[in-house]
Amino acid sequence: MTDVLGDLDAVGVAEGIRRKDFTAQEALEAAIARVEKVNPELNFMATKAYDYGHTTAAKALSGPFAGVPTLIKDLLPLAGLPTKYGCRGLANFQPSDQSPYADALLASGLVPLGKSTTPEFGLTATTEPLLGGPTRNPWDTAKSSGGSSGGAAVAVASRAVPIAHASDGGGSIRIPASCNGLFGLKVSRDRTIDARSLEIGIVLSVNCCVSRSVRDTATWLSISEQTGSGAALPATGMVSGPNKQRLRIGLSVADARGEDPDADVRDATHDAATVCRDLGHQVREIKLPTSGPEFADAFTLAWAAIASAVSKQVRMAAPSVPPDQVLEPLTIGLAGLFDNAPEGAFEKALAFLHEVEARYAAMFSDIDVLLTPVLGSTPPKLGEIGPNSGMEGFAQVQRYVGYTPLQNAAGAPAISVPLAWSPISGMPIGAHFSAAKGQERRLLELAYELEQAKPWIGRKPAVNAG
Repeated sequence: MTDVLGDLDAVGVAEGIRRKDFTAQEALEAAIARVEKVNPELNFMATKAYDYGHTTAAKALSGPFAGVPTLIKDLLPLAGLPTKYGCRGLANFQPSDQSPYADALLASGLVPLGKSTTPEFGLTATTEPLLGGPTRNPWDTAKSSGGSSGGAAVAVASRAVPIAHASDGGGSIRIPASCNGLFGLKVSRDRTIDARSLEIGIVLSVNCCVSRSVRDTATWLSISEQTGSGAALPATGMVSGPNKQRLRIGLSVADARGEDPDADVRDATHDAATVCRDLGHQVREIKLPTSGPEFADAFTLAWAAIASAVSKQVRMAAPSVPPDQVLEPLTIGLAGLFDNAPEGAFEKALAFLHEVEARYAAMFSDIDVLLTPVLGSTPPKLGEIGPNSGMEGFAQVQRYVGYTPLQNAAGAPAISVPLAWSPISGMPIGAHFSAAKGQERRLLELAYELEQAKPWIGRKPAVNAG
C-alpha cells in the first residue's frame, strides 16, 4: 500500500481526506505501518490499539481533524483502552469512562491508534518507566526523549503520526518538544475543556499536543478550548497566521533558580533573540520574578503532593504488595517528601506559588512576551536522570528543567519553538516564549512568524518512518 501520509502535517492529512485523495482508513494503515517500522527501536507505544483505530476510522467522521491518526498520552483515559500511567501497579487498569476533554478530541475527528508512553504518573522529565523501558530520542537513540510527553513527541518527530496528545504539569509538553525538534504549546490554566485534573490546591497540569507545525497546534487548541458563557477565559479561536504588531520581549538566560544553561543552549537563546530583533521586535534583558531556591522548593512540594496522592491510590489497589514492586523509587521518594513535610509546609508552599502567580502577571506590565531557554542543556543520556535514581536524580532534574515550571505555577501559556540544533551534539534546542495568562493568540501569532523566518518542518531525525 502507498504511504499516503508523506510529509503532511495533521491539517494536511485532514485536507487530503476531505479532497478524497485518500481515505481515513488508508491514513490509519499508513500510520500503523510507520509505528511498526520505528517503534521497535524507539519504544513510544504504551498500548497498541489498532482495532480501536479501525473502528473509529470506519465512522462518519467530521471536524477539522477528521481521519487524522494520532496517539493519546497514557495519562488521559480513553474508555475501552488500558490507561497504565507508566506504572507497574496499574499495568492492567482499564477505565470505564473518559473526560470531556477526550470526548472533544474524538469529536474533532481524530483517530487514536494507541496510547503513548510516559514516565510514571508524568512525574519526571525523561520517559524511562520501569514499566516498558525507556523511550528513545530519534535524533540520538542513546539520549532521553524528554518527559513527560516523551512518547508523544518521539512518535511525531519520527513521523509515525502527524500529531499527538500531550500534557504539561511542569514542562511536560515543552521539554519533549525541545528534545525532539517539535512545536509545543502549554495552554493557560482554565483554557481547555475539563480533563479531570488531580486536585491538590493548585492546578498545575494542562492538556494540548505536540506537532510539527504551528497550524496543527492552533487547530488543536481551537477544538479543545472552553467556549461560551461558562468559559473562564475569552476564547482564542482559530489563529491562522502572524500579527503585524511588534512585541516587547523580555529576555532571561538564567533560570528561576538563577543558574545559567550550557553554552550551546545559551547561544541558541541569544540567536532566537536576534531573530526576533531582525523581525522588528524589541528585546531587552530582564530578571525573572522568583527568588531562586525558594520557588524550586515550593514547586517540588506541590509536585510531591501529586506523587503522594497517586501513590495512595496504587497502594489501596494492591495493599499486600511491597511498594517498591508497584511504584518507582522516584515516586516513593517524592511521596515521602510530602508525607513527612512539617505541619503547615504545604500550605506555605501553595501560598508562595500563588504569590509567584501574581508576580509573574505583574511582569507583563512592560513586556508582552518572555524569552528563556526551555532546558538547561540538550537531552542527557538515558539512565542519567531515570526513575531508579530517586530523589538524588530528581535534584539533577530540577537543574535540567529550571525554566518551565514557572508558567505552570502562574497558570500562563508558553511555547517551545524548534529554532536551533546544537553544533556540539546535533540535538534540537527549543526557544521558550511565554506570555500573560490567556495570551495564547499572541504566542501562536509570534510562532507563525518564527516558523516563516526559520522553517523547521523539513528537518528529520536519524530514525524516521517518513
